[in-house]
Amino acid sequence: MRILHLAPRLSLRGGADQYWLSLVAGLEACCEQRLVVGAVDNTAQTTLPTRICGALNARDDAVVELDMELRWKPDVIHIHNVVNPWLLNWAHSQPAVVTIQDHRYFCPGRGKWRAGKSRCNTCMGRAGEGDGEPCVTCLGNRSYFEQLSDLTWRRFEALQGLRLTVLSRYMRDELVALGLAEEHVAVIPPFVQDWPAGAAEDPSVLFAGRLVESKGVFDVLEAYDRVDLPWPLVFVGTGSARSALEGAGACVLGWVDRAALGAWLRGARVLVMPSRWQEPFGIIGLEALSLGTPVAAWESGGVAEWHPGGPGLVSWGDVDGLAGAMGRLARGPRAKAAVGFEREVLMAQMMALYEEVAGTC
Repeated sequence: MRILHLAPRLSLRGGADQYWLSLVAGLEACCEQRLVVGAVDNTAQTTLPTRICGALNARDDAVVELDMELRWKPDVIHIHNVVNPWLLNWAHSQPAVVTIQDHRYFCPGRGKWRAGKSRCNTCMGRAGEGDGEPCVTCLGNRSYFEQLSDLTWRRFEALQGLRLTVLSRYMRDELVALGLAEEHVAVIPPFVQDWPAGAAEDPSVLFAGRLVESKGVFDVLEAYDRVDLPWPLVFVGTGSARSALEGAGACVLGWVDRAALGAWLRGARVLVMPSRWQEPFGIIGLEALSLGTPVAAWESGGVAEWHPGGPGLVSWGDVDGLAGAMGRLARGPRAKAAVGFEREVLMAQMMALYEEVAGTC
């Protein structure tokens, strides 16, 4: 089978990037593959034929030239988290699978997290309609809201009738609540890639991910201050909150490669995940469990679908509960890997979807 993958970038700097590249790696033994990406950086390498097309990075309508790849006659075109409405509409004429990994198709704002710091449980509204008003509040500017609302609705409406995959039941339910047919949305979560061999770093209380408010980095600081632990708090990652965290005296390592991340996860006494936005899945938590590191997390988005529960899963927004969970888990036994996320099972589900899509065109 020939698979053409379209993605915004070739990178290993985020969970979304790692997910689609893990699929590519899993398909190498059974499929011919080509990649077209919007941009590349120096974090990911591939031996597959790859072309850069900047329009795949576009937030709004932009024509993506794919004549060369279409002459190759792919059996399936897999579109990974591309938010260009033009491409989503074009996909209706192709044997296409679209994977959605974030909120930009069903939330015009902050990832189902209100500006007033509360969780959003409402479907997005339309500009000019009464039920759109909560979204105006989140974005803070009516003109900006109207522009972003129109763009988000165009993306969502372009999904109608396409075969979609999402990472969690949470994401499926959000799309179905807005009107997508449930039978068109397959939940195929990510699996953990093999870790490079290596020793563990010294024990720590660890946060790993984008250093932004929506990931709860300041809640991590606050919770850590409320619990007496002998291990240092370490942040792995980078983002707009980095300077503020460093100013507060936090140890911030910046972005690290996969071997180094594995070493920090192996050594960590607990990984902390108080995501304020509704987490589409939260693969870093699944990765931590695979190395025996327990996870103290808020119930956010799809987190409960892989988290083992118990004292480590705390009500969203509860900083005291998070502090308590950090203390109990850090002093407790190592964790067990989550069950139900085996590579072979999930790759078989994706291959079955590919064969179905290829067979209907």
